[in-house]
Amino acid sequence: MSRVLVLDANKQPLMPCHPARSRELLSAGKAAVWRRFPFTIILKARVGGDTQPVQIKLDPGSKTTGIALVIEGKRGKKCIWGAELQHRGLAIKMKLLVRRSLRSFRRNRTLRYRPTRFLNRTKPKGWLAPSLLHRVLTVDSWVRRLATWTPANAISMELVRFDMQQVENPEISEAEYQQGQLAGYEVREYLLEKWERKCAYCNAEGVPLQIEHIHPKSKGGSNRISNLCLACEKCNQKKGSRDISEFLAKKPDLLRKILAQAKRPLRDAAAVNSTRWKLYETLKSYGFPVEIGSGGRTKFNRRSQSYSKTHWIDAACVGESGGNICIPTLKPLQIKSMGRGNRQACKTDKFGFPNKWRTRTKVFFGFQTGDMVRADVPIGRNAGRHFGRISVRATGSFALATPGGKRDGINWKYVRTVQKQDGYSYS
Repeated sequence: MSRVLVLDANKQPLMPCHPARSRELLSAGKAAVWRRFPFTIILKARVGGDTQPVQIKLDPGSKTTGIALVIEGKRGKKCIWGAELQHRGLAIKMKLLVRRSLRSFRRNRTLRYRPTRFLNRTKPKGWLAPSLLHRVLTVDSWVRRLATWTPANAISMELVRFDMQQVENPEISEAEYQQGQLAGYEVREYLLEKWERKCAYCNAEGVPLQIEHIHPKSKGGSNRISNLCLACEKCNQKKGSRDISEFLAKKPDLLRKILAQAKRPLRDAAAVNSTRWKLYETLKSYGFPVEIGSGGRTKFNRRSQSYSKTHWIDAACVGESGGNICIPTLKPLQIKSMGRGNRQACKTDKFGFPNKWRTRTKVFFGFQTGDMVRADVPIGRNAGRHFGRISVRATGSFALATPGGKRDGINWKYVRTVQKQDGYSYS
């Protein structure tokens, strides 16, 4: 299992310990639970101690970001903790679309004339859409937490999905990179994403794909990415050294589609890379050395060590430091971003008119919606011990969402807080 995070009596981070060791400390009364997710204990008497270098490694993604903690000891590098952080960028985008449609509807109503407020609205330099900025802020929040709870001294992250310079012009770098073990990884990964892992000529999926020159080299074609596509073995042999215009003479629609797609850049590369650069600039402010790597190197490190494809394992394999690393069988912490509540003053109907006003109070009897709690109910239909997330009411009769279903009508007097809501759910 993943290591347990440890704090000393002054809340300073110590080396993460084995779960068995944490159970011994808790049973002996030498430690107490500081936080449930991620599980963290605090020592009652010990202050300070020797620590090893801990590196926080990240694999930022559009939907899920992999996080790993790696230590370097006498026996080499080892991954001791993993997590996968699921973003809510799509949910944010949909909420903004609904808000925009309501505002557009209000502007187009037949109402009294309202003069224009201002037409000089501009976006500041480095502006990102809220759904993209959310990814940067969420990852930054978790890096800041791990830097507080562990003796971290370095950060490693996958800065770009593809090394675009290697893709466009492999000759710009040293011959060792191009002719060594990493040769072709960046180009192949880029082409797999660009051509959707299908054969460009027959759309075959789930078969071995080969890199194909659209205009053959024997007739003056280059190795530029705009002259490359993917083809199955059958189509590649059938085309041979013929030019694509000759090969697809009887299929003009497919010919136009392939030529247009070959010149079109990868759709999501710019957006994803922009958020990673923003995250990179944010992480540099920590004062730690920040190691960077590309997606091609991450895949090479993972494959050369025969590790499975998961987000947290990709994070452990990022950069040059991910080359020789021991990754035991861990259960990564699944973190899902849920938001921190609603600031909307009122609810609206489908026409945009307010029909229900929200209360300004969020905390009732010391509890807030989203808190993880334990309920010990002595009698009644909800008798027993239950764990879950609570929904508060001003009456003091709470609802509890448990793995076994929702339980309603639980009195606040029977509820004890396990962990305050922090905008995330864990599993």
